[in-house]
Amino acid sequence: MKKVILVTVFLIVQFVNAQNQDAWVFFIDKENVATSLENPISIMTQEAIDRKELHGTPIDERDVPVNENYITQIKDISGITVLSKSKWMNCVHVIGSQSNIASLLDLSFVINIEYADKSLNILPFDPVENKFMIEDSNQRIEYNYGAAANQIEMLSGDYLHENNFTGEGMTVAVLDAGFPTINTNAGFQKMNDEGRLLGTYDFESRSTNVDGTSSHGLKTSSDIVGYIENEFVGTAPQASFYFFVTEYTPSETPVEESWWVEALERADSLGVDVINTSLSYRGYDNSNYDHSYEDLDGQTTFAARGGNIAFEKGMIMVNSAGNSGNSGFPTVGTPSDAIGVFTVGAVDSEGDYVSFSSRGPTVDGRIKPDVMAQGSSSAVISTNGNVDFSSGTSFSSPIMAGVVTCLWQSRPQTPNSSIMEIIRESAHLYTNPNNQMGYGIPNFENAYAALQELSLEDEWLMSNFALYPNPVNSQVNVSFPEGINNATLTIHSILGTKILSTPISKTSNTIFLEALNSGVYIASISSNSQQISFKLVKK
Repeated sequence: MKKVILVTVFLIVQFVNAQNQDAWVFFIDKENVATSLENPISIMTQEAIDRKELHGTPIDERDVPVNENYITQIKDISGITVLSKSKWMNCVHVIGSQSNIASLLDLSFVINIEYADKSLNILPFDPVENKFMIEDSNQRIEYNYGAAANQIEMLSGDYLHENNFTGEGMTVAVLDAGFPTINTNAGFQKMNDEGRLLGTYDFESRSTNVDGTSSHGLKTSSDIVGYIENEFVGTAPQASFYFFVTEYTPSETPVEESWWVEALERADSLGVDVINTSLSYRGYDNSNYDHSYEDLDGQTTFAARGGNIAFEKGMIMVNSAGNSGNSGFPTVGTPSDAIGVFTVGAVDSEGDYVSFSSRGPTVDGRIKPDVMAQGSSSAVISTNGNVDFSSGTSFSSPIMAGVVTCLWQSRPQTPNSSIMEIIRESAHLYTNPNNQMGYGIPNFENAYAALQELSLEDEWLMSNFALYPNPVNSQVNVSFPEGINNATLTIHSILGTKILSTPISKTSNTIFLEALNSGVYIASISSNSQQISFKLVKK
């Protein structure tokens, strides 16, 4: 296979080569793939296997770990530092000079190199804005009884709680910058006392200590699981949790996207249902690494690619839209641009758009954010265990993530794509979405009713391909599941001879079969994430 380096060659090569670059190094294969897939408990927990079986999510080669021998060989090369790895992408994130990184292509197992610097032009470094500036600028105010009431009731999350859907039995992972006092904070005591803190990990320091470099993650997590009797209740107070640090606040570098994807992979292997991320990436300390608007098409950045795979693996990723609405680059960053990520913008206590909330559309014209929740003066729990109020889409996202978790608890066998679509359909702007608020503010009482009325047949069709009519006279149609737009239809005779193979899409889903002789055939439909076969009868 031809090896490709996604870089541009410049005249000032020697100067560029002297600088350390961030890059992803992709491997050609994995080891023991068949054995691992035959024995999936060797590569993931039973909880993860159960969740995948529940939703019909395939366990595939992407779930097999990266070849550690390859990683060791990379680490042993002078001038190269390995910072992260991704089994889904089958790659490692490295830092080194351009020449040292380029030389990795000489290794037989390296198939591709992708640099974070898309152009390698030497440009002056612009200061990167503090992504937590809005959240960090809050003043403490005296809390009132039921400080979190408005942010829950705005979504009708209280209706789910009243019906005993509080997240029990569901697992949530929070990916953020730091969770100091998570083990001792009074606002998280109920979670700790009941053994619902399942694990922690800092992907930057490679340790289980998740104090990190900010208290941002503690505050965002409080909006999901925080509990202070008579003062504060999170939106999924009975769920179980993993807390992962993927952000290093003293700097802004592309490896944070790699750590984020690595955390998604760990969450998937642990059986996590819902992930909240109150992080967004666009600008970096090195402006050469910045993402342009054209990059934010939902499938180009490393984070967006990882988010889409996580969606294919059956999880729901809830992500803050970002706080750039008033900036010169007001659109959502990544991974919020990803097709498979559920993006949340911010409204105030009255349900009106807040100007700092990043908006859409994406460069390919998709609606983002998906939905909205309170992100102005949201109630949170601080590191000292008291109730504070903070603003930012960082808080509208976990408020939403908790209610999503409670809704999914009511019918956990429902695929993630169906849950996300039902929530969008319950939002107040669903029939007339806009760039500021997407589909609007969901009503989870209505979403719950729609979910319970979903028939088994409807649920199957939302997550699977289907052929109709069958038997067929002259033409057959293909219905597509949620989240899949393109596929290939192949028809074989019952003896295995290929008769037809043609690309199909949601907008071009009719295949004419007049020339096909009467009889029984096998029709297979395959996409990047799904494959299914049918017995097709031609009259």
